[in-house]
Amino acid sequence: HVGVDAESGVVHSLDTTTGSVHDSQVWDALLHGEEDAVWADKAYVSAAREAAFSGPGKVWGVMRKAPKDGVLHPLDEDINRVIAKVRARVEHPFRVLKRQFGYLKTRYRGLAKNRAQLFTLFALGNLFLVRRRLLA
Repeated sequence: HVGVDAESGVVHSLDTTTGSVHDSQVWDALLHGEEDAVWADKAYVSAAREAAFSGPGKVWGVMRKAPKDGVLHPLDEDINRVIAKVRARVEHPFRVLKRQFGYLKTRYRGLAKNRAQLFTLFALGNLFLVRRRLLA
């Protein structure tokens, strides 16, 4: 689970858990408290979280979910399309890990060793993402 700055694409927080932990359970660990906008997939839909994050200058960019056994409203489909464009930038660090560094599956047994490898890879990935600004 990663927290990414939507403007620069740099990963600012990382948490590794077992597969049985739902994404929404690490929500608070990924946010640093200074966010103006939150962009996330449908797993993070929560009226309580949306109400806690609402306010002037705040953007709630969590994908809209269709009602059970229903169809998503066309307006919500348009909103999801806009959110997906921003989320593509947020998902970019995963592309860097997979394509530039060849990280396709975990190598080690145990969460601690895999966490250490992921911290290192995301740190290198951040350098890769901002390399042009560093060299300028």
